[in-house]
Amino acid sequence: MTTISRDKVVSINYRIYEGDELLEDASTTDGLLFLQGKGNIFSALETTLEGKSVGDEISVVLRPEEGYGFRQNNGIERISIKHLTPRKNLKPGSVVQVRTSHGPRDAVVVKAGKFNVDIDTNHPFAGKTLRFDVSVISIREASAEELAHGHAHGAGGHHH
Repeated sequence: MTTISRDKVVSINYRIYEGDELLEDASTTDGLLFLQGKGNIFSALETTLEGKSVGDEISVVLRPEEGYGFRQNNGIERISIKHLTPRKNLKPGSVVQVRTSHGPRDAVVVKAGKFNVDIDTNHPFAGKTLRFDVSVISIREASAEELAHGHAHGAGGHHH
């Protein structure tokens, strides 16, 4: 039986809770794919998954410093709406993605104007103690390319 260990590609489904409140449900998706031992997921979650097999289910609680970090007071920025997805129906509390030079980043709308938006660049889950309920979907050997790149590639490979 194959178990999760360093350099294995693992697919998991998960649910994230704060207390009893469900914050994110990825339990019915194709799974989150990651390369074990390369820091692709939170280290406390990676450690808990070590040695698990397909079909195993775990629950792990992560404090802010083990997950999305603490809220930063200087995380409010004003940016042009053209850098956001979605761009319509913006109101305080809306979660948006900001296009950055490092790829998309989640943010929360604080105030929306006609051309600009004030956003909180802290991750929406920053400062929260979270419970991850995880199911192991699949485990496989990593390809030489995945090992060289330091992350898992999905169906059809990966293009940089």
